[in-house]
Amino acid sequence: MATVATRSPQGAWELGARAGYAASGLLHVLIGVLAAQLALGSSGGSADESGAFTTIAASPFGAVVLWFSVVAFVALAAWQAAAALSGAAGETSDRVKSGAKAVVYLALAATAYSVLQGASSGGQTESATARLMQSTGGRLLVGAVGVGVVVVGVYHVHKGLTKKFLQDLHRLPSGTAGRVARNAGVVGYAAKGVALVVVGVLFVIAAATANPQEASGLDGALQALRDAPAGPVLLLLVALGLVAFGVYCGVRSRFGRL
Repeated sequence: MATVATRSPQGAWELGARAGYAASGLLHVLIGVLAAQLALGSSGGSADESGAFTTIAASPFGAVVLWFSVVAFVALAAWQAAAALSGAAGETSDRVKSGAKAVVYLALAATAYSVLQGASSGGQTESATARLMQSTGGRLLVGAVGVGVVVVGVYHVHKGLTKKFLQDLHRLPSGTAGRVARNAGVVGYAAKGVALVVVGVLFVIAAATANPQEASGLDGALQALRDAPAGPVLLLLVALGLVAFGVYCGVRSRFGRL
């Protein structure tokens, strides 16, 4: 993918893609903070992407940061899409992953933009799931989506515990910074994987019970985790892990392979 960057004026697209990883890092740190507040019984915002962007919007220079996030996520989505379409991502499975990542980053850009425009994304997951479940085969599709999210979550846990994420970096910082980055990747990927597994399970439950309210996205998944036995402790650990994942994303913005 380096050839794409060198053809771009002054590597603008590569810079934009790296900025996208930095924006993702900030996003995950804020989601982790909101999840920690939820675990501690605070009435913080929604512990998901929308809640994190809303928190940014309420801060000084929040609009500037949100516009930066929109542009950065669009740039990273375009980079991933180019990798998928050009074959630079490698094997077919890698091209599929790049295409899926492009969709995810584009969705993040759209969420940030909606917050800039003052729109609320609360309840969108439930309403979209409800419409889908009313269609022919909709429940099966929702269940399939849930299973897919569970698989992605398990893969995140595996990637963290086996340190496969190190393959995404061309090198690590030296000394203590490198050890911190490595540990942040292990803990961060595992924690994000756990959160995704819970999200996927809720989608499967929604399909099985024909209750779209069960498919409530990341915020609902973290609330469900909080309400489980020893839930607040587990949720606090996941929150710390999401912060760690944000730190790793920051490292990847500087040292990641593109």
